[in-house]
Amino acid sequence: MKKVKGLQKRWLRNTLSLVLALVFLCVAALSVTVATYYYSNMRAGMEAKARTSTSFFETYIGKSYHEYYSSCAKFAQTFDSKDVMELQFINTNDRIVASSFGPLATRAATTSDITQAIETKSISTFTGRNPATGERIMAVSSPLIYSNGEVIGVLRYVTSLSRVDRQIMLFSALVVLVGLLILLIVYVSGRYYLKSILVPVSEITATAKRIASGSYGVQIQRQSDDEIGELADTINDMSMKISRSEKMQSEFVSSVSHELRTPLTAISGWSETLLSAGGSMDTTEAKRGLNIILRESRRLTGMVEELLEFTRMQDGRFTLNVVQSDIRAEFEDTVFMYGSRLKQENIELVYLENDEEIPEIPCDPSRMRQVFLNILDNAAKHGGEGGKITAEMRCEDGFVIVCIRDFGPGIPEEELPLVKKKFYKGSSKARGSGIGLAVCEEIVTMHNGTLELANAEGGGTLVTIRLPIAGH
Repeated sequence: MKKVKGLQKRWLRNTLSLVLALVFLCVAALSVTVATYYYSNMRAGMEAKARTSTSFFETYIGKSYHEYYSSCAKFAQTFDSKDVMELQFINTNDRIVASSFGPLATRAATTSDITQAIETKSISTFTGRNPATGERIMAVSSPLIYSNGEVIGVLRYVTSLSRVDRQIMLFSALVVLVGLLILLIVYVSGRYYLKSILVPVSEITATAKRIASGSYGVQIQRQSDDEIGELADTINDMSMKISRSEKMQSEFVSSVSHELRTPLTAISGWSETLLSAGGSMDTTEAKRGLNIILRESRRLTGMVEELLEFTRMQDGRFTLNVVQSDIRAEFEDTVFMYGSRLKQENIELVYLENDEEIPEIPCDPSRMRQVFLNILDNAAKHGGEGGKITAEMRCEDGFVIVCIRDFGPGIPEEELPLVKKKFYKGSSKARGSGIGLAVCEEIVTMHNGTLELANAEGGGTLVTIRLPIAGH
């Protein structure tokens, strides 16, 4: 569960914090945009109204002050938008001479728009707090100019921003609510998505721990066709391979124990017989016992050497002594030497000679003799009931090709991909450790060659070795 919590924490820290930041930025941007939109529209409307009103009063500016102020008071009294804004007429001494709120002769709240309108003789605006009340307002001042260019006062519109600010706040609150809703949706969907990953990952982790503790072969049920499903398939495949390997190693130990016990029993038995007989055993019987002891001793020696070779191959101490060698001579010597041995077992080893010239190749001759001998021995053990083995060598496309075929029952098709794996013996009941072919393939591979097994046409097993000729 620590890993699950760790992933959730990482997701909360990375993804959710990023979404939160984006939502915050969107809320801030929308709020600023809406506020700007409201304020700019309000300012534009008030400026347009101020221009229209100022143009109307241009006809009165050339008259007497009394008529001018009477017109201002009358215009202010008939102002039709007094419920949303105030219309003020202010003289150059900052005194309100007329207002839509009543005939006030008070001093106007001095804001920058009044002085700027007088100084620049152009419309000026102000947005901020009223110095007198502290209320947020928007004011637009338009100068009233005589025909001689003298500014005699300011026409000023003032409105409170409380309603607009309230609308902006409501909008911002709505945007925040939407943002929080989006954040909640992201959180819930993210938790659901994390759960869809973490639950199968937890199951895979638990199964992997079972495999690590020795429950080889246990399988994970695939629940999806995505990367999680592929991971489950990979672990299932690994579990099966470990189980198969464990089984093969167990069978290997059992097989080697049996293989060692059989010759040791024969050697021990005949040694006791010879010792107990003293000089009373006839020569023929004693010779027979000694031959059995010698044969089984050689068999044990061969098995031990094979195991030592395999051990060297496993720990990287398996090396080659490569020299330029007559590979045909090495092969023929092995065939003729082993052929005489096979005659005693009523198996005919036929060498298919040809006149083709076989060049010397760089190889380790002793290792290659080991390969040839091991394959011939396998052919005799597994296909000897066919009574015949053929062996040939030829050149083809820059390779020396060695073919050894027996005429036995062949190899079941489902076992062909596995027979070269270490410890694998398959359905064969013949004696052996199951590592001979693995050693042979390792030797051939170290010579940059290939070793292939196949069922021959007409029955039996065909082993083909391909060794590269130097310069090809």
